[in-house]
Amino acid sequence: MHDLTPVLSTVTASFLASFVEVVEAFTIVLAVGVTRSWRPALTGAALALAVLAALVLAFGSLLALVPIAVLQYAVGVLLILFGMRWLRKAILRSAGVIALRDEEAAFSRQTDALARQADDRRADYLAGVAAFKAVLLEGVEVVFIVIAVGAAHGQTLYASLGALAAFVLVMLIGFAVHRPLARVPENALKFVVGLMLTSFGIFWTGEGLGAEWPGEDFALLAIFAVIAAASFAMARRLRGAYAAPTEGIAR
Repeated sequence: MHDLTPVLSTVTASFLASFVEVVEAFTIVLAVGVTRSWRPALTGAALALAVLAALVLAFGSLLALVPIAVLQYAVGVLLILFGMRWLRKAILRSAGVIALRDEEAAFSRQTDALARQADDRRADYLAGVAAFKAVLLEGVEVVFIVIAVGAAHGQTLYASLGALAAFVLVMLIGFAVHRPLARVPENALKFVVGLMLTSFGIFWTGEGLGAEWPGEDFALLAIFAVIAAASFAMARRLRGAYAAPTEGIAR
């Protein structure tokens, strides 16, 4: 069980974070395919995936040259910053300070924009660029998460499997229903991912600085619990403070 703790946490963090990013990219690729045609949508997505594969190969080989303590510290700090960004938005959305993301609305905005470009001679090119940008931008975050949560303990393979599972699941569900995955509880997923990435970051920053965590890898669970309790408390306090001003926010 002790050996499985870091593996399970790595796979789970990678899967959940990648799932959210793939859902967002899929929404735009689907809009391109439905509004224009599937050729520019799939071409743009394929080119973006090729660029992402090159990034993984390049950075994966470079990381092998970095001392483990330095790598743990650097990755830990980056994960804290990355995780706190997700966590901040999730807390604000949970409290009603900012609106929840709506995949149906994002799909409608993208299809409207593509429809306005329908008479442009470059319509196919612009549609392909939209798909390329969506997959590349969301994919870069997936690549970072996979490398970050996997590299510090040599578990890049497990992190990659978690991301691949998320990609396959979204593709299967999305192409089966031919519509945005609007029912995915995206903010809840982002809340959990923010908690996990921040917990990983604190844990690995400590290891990079030479700290010895009580219980070793099980300390991750305690860190997660403390951050979760603080985050839920902040969300609850903000929810009460902003209840009146945000009553009109669409959910």
